[in-house]
Amino acid sequence: MTSLDTAPSRNTQTQVSVPLCVDLDGTLIRSDLLVESALALLAKHPLMAFAMPIWLLRGKAYLKQQIAQRVELNAAALPYNGDVVAWVREQQSSRTTVLCSAADTKLATLVADHVGGFDAVIASDGERNLSGLNKAKVLVARFGERRFDYIGNAKIDLHVWKSANAAIVVESGSRLSSAAANVTVLERTFTHGAVSVKHWLKALRVHQWIKNVLVFLPLLAAHRVLDPNALLSALLAFACFGLCASSVYVTNDLLDLAADRQHRRKKHRPFAAGVIPLYQGPIAALLLLVTSFSMAWFLTPTFVLMLLGYYVLTTGYSLKFKRMVMLDVIVLALLYTSRILAGAAAIQSRPSFWLLAFSMFIFLSLAMVKRYTELLAAQKSSSIKAAGRGYVVEDLSLIQSMGGASGYLSVLVLALYIDSTASQSLYRHPHYLWLLCPLLLYWISRTWVIAHRGIMHDDPVVFAVMDNVSRGLLLVAAIIVIASI
Repeated sequence: MTSLDTAPSRNTQTQVSVPLCVDLDGTLIRSDLLVESALALLAKHPLMAFAMPIWLLRGKAYLKQQIAQRVELNAAALPYNGDVVAWVREQQSSRTTVLCSAADTKLATLVADHVGGFDAVIASDGERNLSGLNKAKVLVARFGERRFDYIGNAKIDLHVWKSANAAIVVESGSRLSSAAANVTVLERTFTHGAVSVKHWLKALRVHQWIKNVLVFLPLLAAHRVLDPNALLSALLAFACFGLCASSVYVTNDLLDLAADRQHRRKKHRPFAAGVIPLYQGPIAALLLLVTSFSMAWFLTPTFVLMLLGYYVLTTGYSLKFKRMVMLDVIVLALLYTSRILAGAAAIQSRPSFWLLAFSMFIFLSLAMVKRYTELLAAQKSSSIKAAGRGYVVEDLSLIQSMGGASGYLSVLVLALYIDSTASQSLYRHPHYLWLLCPLLLYWISRTWVIAHRGIMHDDPVVFAVMDNVSRGLLLVAAIIVIASI
């Protein structure tokens, strides 16, 4: 963030004697406390979504108050505008500073107490929504016309700047500062980067779409790769799952802000860091979901049902299951396996028993790796449990043993498949497939060793894609399978 000094204050008083009124949402913090608190409430009590419209009928201030009374936000974890906070603290040593926010009084006071140094807090009180004209009237009544400076970040703040001695603007471009300069003296501008395509790609976690290649497994297992209709259907299924998954990722990030901000890597996600405005999240999630199911109608009705089941299950995971010990990893394994079932439905193929059994065990092992990695990181940071999860660090050895056992069971399933009549009917040289077993044993063992050493990626599937050894093993496995056909 950079700053630009401009013209001096219009007031004939010295700047030091002019109180500084500080906006909160989008100015002091890179977020919106109404959206923050609403999402926090929905994360714990989803049915409150039906109460919120009723509260809104009594006014926006009442809505804010009712939500604020039911949530506890961690003020220290909010995404602050570092340069703005530093500048405000400098000003506090020489003049009166007031936090003046449209947020509810309870939440605004939490932030003021955390930042420290404010002489007063003026905020919405359940009856009056302190924004725009209402904020301007309150500040004029308290300090007088042109007797205060104001720092804000939105077009609605022009109502306040019209009565202010000077404007300090926080923005991503130059339009707002130009508009503010037309109504008062522009004292200073803080600029920050605008939301880019790169930010949205990160928020949608497009790199996670690699997990959806699982929809192609039934196509490969049925040896129908050269069937153009089946290949097109599988590609469309891949796109549907990608869009649906991104919708869920956005929803999950919005509902898991508090836990993400305590995580060493997740705190940098666009919504947690305040890079993308929170209100844009629900809009994006809905558009992605509608697009996904609209495309799914071009496939089979069974695929649509499978996609719906995936969405319901993964939403349940985001809202509840991920905090439930052991059920969370079972659900994660089911989510991976559901992609395989959906891929079979897309090409109208019957899913193989062997493939489903193998996938459940291997993906359960990977889900355990994910939890083990989170707990190990918590242990290293002297925490007793992983944020947002139901596990404690004492569970590390148990998760490790169960995860390793599940991985080795997947090798057993593979061995039994190779020796079955199912493989003999599909492959001319099924005995070549025995070479896959030591490869898989090595990969599973190596994955757990890496996790044990604390150098595993938060998502083991992403690790498998980015890891050179894993890619090399996959190439060797592909050669073995092709040679056995």
